[in-house]
Amino acid sequence: MTICFSIAGFWFLIFLASFLYDRRLFRNSIFLVLALMFAGLGALFAVASVSRDLAELLAYGIIFLIPLTIAVLAVFLVVNGVTMLRREGRRPKNLLSLAAGLGIFGLVIFGLAVQQLNWPLLAALRTSIIGVLTYVSFLFVCFLIYAFVYSRVRSSRKIDFVVVLGSGLRGSRVPPLLASRLDRGKLIYDRAVRKGRDPIIITSGGQGPGEDIPESHAMATYLIERGVPADRVLREDRSTSTTQNLTFSRELMVALVPKYRCLIVTNNFHAFRAALTARKVKVNGQVVGSPTARYYWPTATIREFAAILFSHKWINGIICGVLFAIPFVQFV
Repeated sequence: MTICFSIAGFWFLIFLASFLYDRRLFRNSIFLVLALMFAGLGALFAVASVSRDLAELLAYGIIFLIPLTIAVLAVFLVVNGVTMLRREGRRPKNLLSLAAGLGIFGLVIFGLAVQQLNWPLLAALRTSIIGVLTYVSFLFVCFLIYAFVYSRVRSSRKIDFVVVLGSGLRGSRVPPLLASRLDRGKLIYDRAVRKGRDPIIITSGGQGPGEDIPESHAMATYLIERGVPADRVLREDRSTSTTQNLTFSRELMVALVPKYRCLIVTNNFHAFRAALTARKVKVNGQVVGSPTARYYWPTATIREFAAILFSHKWINGIICGVLFAIPFVQFV
C-alpha cells in the first residue's frame, strides 16, 4: 500500500513539473494516468487492510465492469455511427465511430472462433491484436482524461489576440459548428474589453472545396454583424489545416505585437490537439473549446486521437510492431 502511494506521488510530481513547464504536452497525460492508476491500486490495498472481503468485492466488480463496459461501448459506437451517417452524410470521416463499434464486435467474434478452433497460430494472432489494442487503449484513456483536465484549466493572462480556427463553410454560410467557435471567441473578446483591454480577433481559414469565399471572410462578417468593431477583426485567409491556421496567424501576430499573447478558440473535442499543434509551431497561447453537439463527440474524439497517434507515428509504430511480433517468437 505504501509503495503504491509512493509511486503514485512520484508520478504526480513528475506530472506537476511537466504541467507547469508546459501544459501542451501529451506526456503530461501519461504521467497523470500513471499517478491515478497507482493511487487507485494503493486505495484498493488500503481497503484490503481494513476489510479483505470488501477489497475482493471491489476487485471482482472492476473485473466484471471491463467486459460490460466494452459491450456497452460497442453498442453505443454503432448507434452513434448510424446517427452520424444520417446527420452528417456518408463521408469517410463520419464512419469512425461505426467502424470502431463493429471492430469491437468483430474482435469478440474472432476471439470466440480462436477458442473453438484451438489453432496455435490464430491464438498468437489474437494475443498480438490484444497487445496492440491494450497499448492503444491505454493511450486513448490518457488522451481522454488529460483532454478533460486541459479544458478545465483557464488562462488568466492578458491577451493581445483571440485566434478563432476555421472549420468549413456551407457555400458562404457559417454552419453551427463554426458559429460555436465564433460565439466563444466573441465572448472572450467581450470579457477582455470589459477589463479594459483591446484585443484583436483573428479569423483563420482559407477557401476550401465547396466554399464560395475564404472561411476567414465569412467568419469576420459573422463577428462584425454581432457587434465586434471591424477594425478589431483581422483575416488570415491562406490556411487549409490546423497547422497552417496557427502558423499563418502567428506571422500576423508577431508582425503587430512581437511579444504577443493569445488565446486560440476551437471546438472542445479539438482543443487538446490544437494545443499540441500550437506548441509545435511555437504559438504563444493556450486553447479554449466551444460547445459541440453530443452526437458529434465520439467520432470527432476518435479522429482527434488518431491524428495524435499519427503525429508520433515512428515511436507508436515501433511499439505496436514489437507488441504484435512478440507472440510469434515461439514459431521462429
